[in-house]
This record gives sequence, C-alpha cells and structure tokens, in this order.
Amino acid sequence: MPGKVQHTPPKARRRTTSLNEDNEAAFRASVVGLLKSKARPIAVSGRIPVDPSVLTLFFRSKASIPLTDLPEQSGITHSLDFPVDIDYDMPPALDVLIAACKPHLSGLDDYPENESLYYPSNLPLTTTLEIANHPIIEAVRNTLFPALPTGHYLTAVRDKLEICLKGNRIPIQPRPNDNRVATILVTLPVRFRGGALSVHNVDGTDEKFYGRGGKGGDMEWTAFMSDCDHEVETVRAGCRLTVSYSVQLRSFGPAGIQPDPLITPSDQFLDLLAPILNMSRGRRIAFYLTGEYGVNPGDVLAESLVPMLKGGDSILYHAVKLYKLSPELRWTAGGYIWPVDATIDFIDEVGKELNGSCGRMSVSMVNGGRVPPKRVPSSDPGDDEAADLRTRVERSGAIPVSDTDIVTLSDVSLAGPITKERVPFVAGGEMEKLVVNVFLVAFVR
Repeated sequence: MPGKVQHTPPKARRRTTSLNEDNEAAFRASVVGLLKSKARPIAVSGRIPVDPSVLTLFFRSKASIPLTDLPEQSGITHSLDFPVDIDYDMPPALDVLIAACKPHLSGLDDYPENESLYYPSNLPLTTTLEIANHPIIEAVRNTLFPALPTGHYLTAVRDKLEICLKGNRIPIQPRPNDNRVATILVTLPVRFRGGALSVHNVDGTDEKFYGRGGKGGDMEWTAFMSDCDHEVETVRAGCRLTVSYSVQLRSFGPAGIQPDPLITPSDQFLDLLAPILNMSRGRRIAFYLTGEYGVNPGDVLAESLVPMLKGGDSILYHAVKLYKLSPELRWTAGGYIWPVDATIDFIDEVGKELNGSCGRMSVSMVNGGRVPPKRVPSSDPGDDEAADLRTRVERSGAIPVSDTDIVTLSDVSLAGPITKERVPFVAGGEMEKLVVNVFLVAFVR
C-alpha cells in the first residue's frame, strides 16, 4: 500500500547483528594476534645470496680396525658438492655422509627406518659457507634482539648437521645447554619436498616455515629464540640437509647480560696498576674517565656507561676487575660527587630561587668549573648565582668529594681530555647545561 514502511523481519536483524558482532570479534582477535607477534618476534627467516655451485661440504668418516678391539680411527676426508638432487643422482659422498651419521632420539623404536640423522660432533666438519661473511647475524640482532645494549654483540658457532630422508621427520629434541640465545638453521641446496620447519614458543606461539625445498638460487636460513622448540615435519621426497649454528651473546665489557669481555689488558698495564693498588689498600680511589659517550646524566646512571666503555676507559675497567675489585662509575662535577644509584636531577624551581635570584648561572660553573663552597651572604649578584647552583647540586643528591673517603688519582701535568657530559636545566628562564665528569671508583681491599 502507498506510504507503508517496510520493516526488516526481527530474525533477519538478529542474524545480521550477530554476524557483525562475530566479524568484529574476529577482527579484534586478528589485531591482537598481530600486535602480540610484532611485540616479541620468536623467529625470522631469510635467504643467503650465494651461488650453490661454489659451496662444498668437507667431512670425515670413521674407520675401524678389523679383528681388533682398538677404537675407531679417523678415516678418509670426503667432499660433497652442491646442488644435489638425489631423485636424479645420488652422490657417493652423500652416501658416506649418511652412513657416518647417528639417529636422533625419536621414540620410534618400532620404526628405525623412519629415524632422522645427525652428524656426530666429534667428527670434523666444515663448509665453504661462512655466515660471518653475510649479514645474517645483523638481521638476527635487528629482528630478535632490537633492545640489545650497546657494547654487546652476537656470534655464531657451528653446532651440527642434520639429515632428514624421505619418509622421515625430526621430532622436538632436548634443548642444548650451552647458554645460547638463539639458533640459526641454514638449509643446504639439496632438493626435497615437505619437511616444513615448525617453531613453538613457551607461551603457545607457533611459526611454520615451508621453505623452497632446497631449490637452486639463494640459500635459506631460519633463526629462532633459545626458549623455543622446533621440529621438522615429514619429508615426502628427496633429502633435507641443514646445518645449525648456536648464537652466543658476548660483551665488550665485564658487565652486562652475559659478561664475557672481548679484551684483556696487557701485562705491562697490569704491572703499572699493581703498585698503585698495593699502596692503596683500605682506601677508595677514583680515576677520571676520558671518553665521550653522548649521554644525559639527568636521564641515566653513570653505571649505564659500562657496556659502552672504550679506549683507555675500557682497559682500566677490565684491569680493575681482573684484580677482583668492584669498580663503579659515578657522576662528578665541580668538586661534588653523586651516589652510584643517582642521576643528576635538576628541577627548575620557578618562584622558589634562593634569595629571589633569577639570574643566569655563572659561565665558569656551567662549563665545568668548580662549584663554589658555601659563603657568607653577599650583595654581589654573582655570589647569589653561585649559591643557587650549589643548592641545586646538593638537592640533586651530590656531596662534596672532600667529605668522602675518595682519593682522586690524577696528574695535572698530563694534558689530555676527560669525559664531559652535559645536563640541561632551566635557570632564570634560560636553558643552561652543566658539564659533568665521570669517576671510576673502587675500594681496594
């Protein structure tokens, strides 16, 4: 009838509303899953731009002495060239390699023919592929360890070679106990089908990498975190051949996530330090650092510089540690020193300046001069400015070095730079910067 408004049946409206709600819930779940994966990636894969024909694998088989109880002796060294397609041609060297391998722990006692293999770690194995010559480690660091502190680096140590033939799979293996932070798997150019790599995280996150099946062209690699398990699904054809690498975390300094210093001070340097320590027993000594590190002492502790130490600062820190002492880095400026657990926190006290002074800080103080001692009240505006600066320094937690038991070891006749970091603060409505040095302090027992 004319003018009659048509209405959607209630059931249809309910179905439409329910469908929209389901779509919205699925959309939200997808967003949450994506953001969770983005927040903490557990694995990453890529390709190595290398010609497979220039790759060679060298290994050695074992040979036993017949009719004797003597242990197996080193056998013949073999070389396996790539690429390989065993469905087309089986290289004799690959037969020898398979014969030299041992089975994985699989729990398939009733089906030994379905066991995957690994090359024994006590036998020599090397390849002409060196992943250090490719930016794999840098890619792993940028993706899996984006927050790695400065002064820490990753290294890759070849772990083992694994073989998975047609009809076989590699089940989850016990995690290695070698302090690794990640594992890299490089798939060698041997053709296969199936054999997808599955990576499982402890929080239930799973990643699956199907790969290219060892096809010609760039070689594939996959890296995953050390708290992950991995397994290889059943290979349907060919042979899956991989080399794994243990990724270790190292540090330039003796402090950090996994302390493992890269350098060792020379004997001559240690001999120069020894008499100083011997004559300083029972005292707390301090050295000035000399490097520039580009940090804001108002934001970070001086101790945060330890992984970044360089040059003579790094050598001195290492040397003190070698003598079983506990060095600490502390901010210092103008005859004052801050606690080891304190930053230099200058809060602009607008309207609360001492004596109502809103003038600028003394240029000599701002540029690294000595903070003046307490003085009697004076009508000189410069004295008020200096008193204001001293008050700010003390309120931030600093105390005069003369009030501590620290003995500063320095040579005024030795011209050279010292560390100068800068703390911005507001004084009298203008931006100023206080120049701060760094002490390396150690108590000699």
